[in-house]
Amino acid sequence: MRRDDRTEVLVVGAGPVGMFTALRLAESGIAVRLIDQESRTAGRSYACALHPRTLQLLDEAGLAREAVQRGQRIETVAFYEGARRCAEVKLSGLPLEFPFVLVLAQSILEDLLEKRLQGCGVKVHWNHRLADLGMRDGAAAASIEEMALTGKGYIVPDFELEVKRTVSACADFVVGTDGQNSVVRQRLGIACEEAGEPELFTVYELETEAALPPEMRIVMHGQTVSVLWPFAEKKCRWSFQWTQADAPADFPQKDRNRFTIAESPGEKDRRHQLQQLLAARAPWFQAGIKEAGWSAEIQFAHRVAGQFGRERAWLAGDAAHQTSPVGMQSMNMGMREGADLAAKLRRILREKAPPELLEAYDLEHRAEWKQLLGLKGGPKASAATGAWVGERSGRVLGCLPATGRELSLLLRQLGLEFECAGPRAVSAPG
Repeated sequence: MRRDDRTEVLVVGAGPVGMFTALRLAESGIAVRLIDQESRTAGRSYACALHPRTLQLLDEAGLAREAVQRGQRIETVAFYEGARRCAEVKLSGLPLEFPFVLVLAQSILEDLLEKRLQGCGVKVHWNHRLADLGMRDGAAAASIEEMALTGKGYIVPDFELEVKRTVSACADFVVGTDGQNSVVRQRLGIACEEAGEPELFTVYELETEAALPPEMRIVMHGQTVSVLWPFAEKKCRWSFQWTQADAPADFPQKDRNRFTIAESPGEKDRRHQLQQLLAARAPWFQAGIKEAGWSAEIQFAHRVAGQFGRERAWLAGDAAHQTSPVGMQSMNMGMREGADLAAKLRRILREKAPPELLEAYDLEHRAEWKQLLGLKGGPKASAATGAWVGERSGRVLGCLPATGRELSLLLRQLGLEFECAGPRAVSAPG
């Protein structure tokens, strides 16, 4: 980026939501700059699950077909408690072009998005972090630090990131997709509304000895929820929730305002802990463990920003909200938000639409998040609802891999009724 650079939209954060938002803007003919403080796309194959609505959005960008070829289709979501299969829903019944969830390595998704951005003439400026943000003369003024590795020491070099130079950028609008610790949100002075205590998870990715059925399996165990996501015939991701009291002694104590990951020890220790968890929570899991790959201990908050932006800077994805990782709703909702925000910015910048469009963006998506987090309304059981589901109706909400109308349809399969907030959430897709 050049010193004193000018662009129409500056997108801060090049994860899936940031890259997709930038892509929608670029395809609309909007000049966009995309920065991220990391050095590249996701290095590990963190598995992410793409909801049916997200696949539809990717299809509009010409990316869904290749993604589907490289991922694992999931058409069934099954709920377990102990050895008992208690309930299930079928995504194959959804009235959409992609009636399934796609489990895909995050690195693959980000590489597809970055390649398409390059085709639109948009370069991701890696190693660039937002240092400051302000509003000036009807525009957003950003201070951006370009980072570089600097070697120190003579015999054994020790490399660390240092600020190479600081550049300034002026944009008509800024979109913050920079994650749970969003600098954009902090510079705007926007606080988050909490919706309960944070959740602690240990996540494993492993290779199994036997083939796995292509379905998502959710385990209710006491007050915890665990989930199995297969992302290849013999590869899967297990996420096990801990209660605050039962978390491992070495589980990192984290500030509630931070999202952090702590790597677990070697494969022998990972395998032993994993076997214990599977025996206690999922005795039906008989696929065997061929190799225990990486694992991590992660804390997730339940929160939504008090505002999704103001003036010339707006938020999408984890910068604006976070919830349980089980149904992977935060990233997928972020993709929907990115598409909506890009469409509204195009209307403002190209059609001279009023800036009040962005206030509607804020109200609509924040209202839907309040329902997803149980801050307003929630799924309702009826006389026809099975006892097991009825007793756990509030917990089921964050487990289903869907949002909007599709979430309502899946809840209905379980005998629950839920009306999502906002007209776009309940309107026909497309």
